[in-house]
Amino acid sequence: MNTPSPTATAGWTAERRGAADAVGVAILAACAAWVLITTGVRGGRPDGMLLAVLAVAAGYAGGRIAGALLPVAAPCVGALAGVALAAAAPHVTPGPVSSSPLGPIGATAALLSLASGAACCAAWAARGPALRTGMRVLAAGIVLAAALLGSTTGVIACTGILLCSLAAALMRRRGLGLAGFALTTAVLTGLAWAVADGALPEGLTTSLEGQLGGYRVRMWQDAEAMTGAHPAFGVGPGRFGEASPTVTEGLLTDAKPHSALLQQGAEQGFVGVALLAAAFCWVLFALWRSPRSTQVVLTAGAALTALAAVATVGNALSVTSVTVGAGLLAGIATARPLSEEAAQVRPAYSRKGSGGRG
Repeated sequence: MNTPSPTATAGWTAERRGAADAVGVAILAACAAWVLITTGVRGGRPDGMLLAVLAVAAGYAGGRIAGALLPVAAPCVGALAGVALAAAAPHVTPGPVSSSPLGPIGATAALLSLASGAACCAAWAARGPALRTGMRVLAAGIVLAAALLGSTTGVIACTGILLCSLAAALMRRRGLGLAGFALTTAVLTGLAWAVADGALPEGLTTSLEGQLGGYRVRMWQDAEAMTGAHPAFGVGPGRFGEASPTVTEGLLTDAKPHSALLQQGAEQGFVGVALLAAAFCWVLFALWRSPRSTQVVLTAGAALTALAAVATVGNALSVTSVTVGAGLLAGIATARPLSEEAAQVRPAYSRKGSGGRG
């Protein structure tokens, strides 16, 4: 049986990563193109969506570079930065804080989730037991920070990410774990759409409305109605507030439905929803193709799934620091550290050199 040489293995890995990157470029380009198309047809303000696409792309590229050069330090610094931004949540929420009581909660929970994921990724990338323990203590500290900041959603999300990261030590096949994250996200988004459509039993709908808040559910219903009325192009990027009866009542000045899924449907139609789903699937695909360890991959997948859950019931993706952080974490988790590449290629040259001397 012939064993592939390290050089051949490195080339095959680079080809796998290249395919994932090509898919990502195509999807992000399609997102940018579609928002321009819907703006041309319906009018609106495409700058918010274009900024989000640019933020994800820039974060992903930066994460690939930082993850290759500093596989432990980069996620550690990212985790600390995420906690610092979460503590300053009123300053990262678009618009006045008083106008959007739902926004800061989503931004804080999202940033803490990404920070927790980054800390756990740093723990798995660390080589020494002392450093690995320190990174896990940092991850546990982020759970405490979420509690101190009063973010119940953040506490739940960060605890779940930490537990998933520890459980990743028992996983040997990353595909199964990533499929589980995809299924979880599909169930949560389907449930949110069902609430907006009124398709759930009355008792369950009442219970969920009590947890989500009646005002938020009314905005979801407006978004679902807009999607049904304009399934092809939506009402136009950034125009939800103009078309929503609930928003025009003037109770809040925040013109967002507090759900990335329903906002895409209302403003960009079902194609926008499909592109949002495709972007998340691409991230999971890139993680599946990642040269990093299964533990790092599944930890990042858990954090990004938590972010998707928060974005389903909030406007976290409207915050630039959140979208940059998501791209950064995905980039770090899909980057091959330069030290690993050097160690993989070096044996091939060593054997070649020893053969020549013999």
